[in-house]
Amino acid sequence: MTDIVLVAAIGENNVIGRAGKLPWRLKSELQHFKRLTLNRPVVMGRKTFDSIGRPLPDRTNIVVTRDLARPAKGGVLALGIDAAIAMARKDAALRGVDEIMIIGGSDIFEATFPLATRLEITHVHASPAGDTYFPPIDPQVWKSVSRSEHAPGPEDEYGYTTAVYRRR
Repeated sequence: MTDIVLVAAIGENNVIGRAGKLPWRLKSELQHFKRLTLNRPVVMGRKTFDSIGRPLPDRTNIVVTRDLARPAKGGVLALGIDAAIAMARKDAALRGVDEIMIIGGSDIFEATFPLATRLEITHVHASPAGDTYFPPIDPQVWKSVSRSEHAPGPEDEYGYTTAVYRRR
């Protein structure tokens, strides 16, 4: 079985973005994100793909969009979540991995929440202003299976906690 994993860094107020950008600077958390997603298919919305500014290397970048004519250099376009998940399943099998990583934004997280088997969440110790949010993590649905505290590194604005949740 292939795990569908939502990967996000969220503020204490569930903020994940502001004006198409991350609302914090956390270099060590970005390294954690890279370790989690490397050599796996990553599914994201068009706005997330545009905000990153380039395809993530050593990952198949699957971009959910309503416009298949729109260029996504270095990414594969999918017309909807079902098509994106189907592409990601094939890619995961070719790579010999059993995970599909969902990396945002909020509409994509909302649409894939019912499909997810695991959440890889970075709880940022801040409540920044923002305009993009992660859905609430319901403890009746999700069980925390591991947590790790991280003090701010030399290029980090805040400390954070990484947490893994499994669907109950």
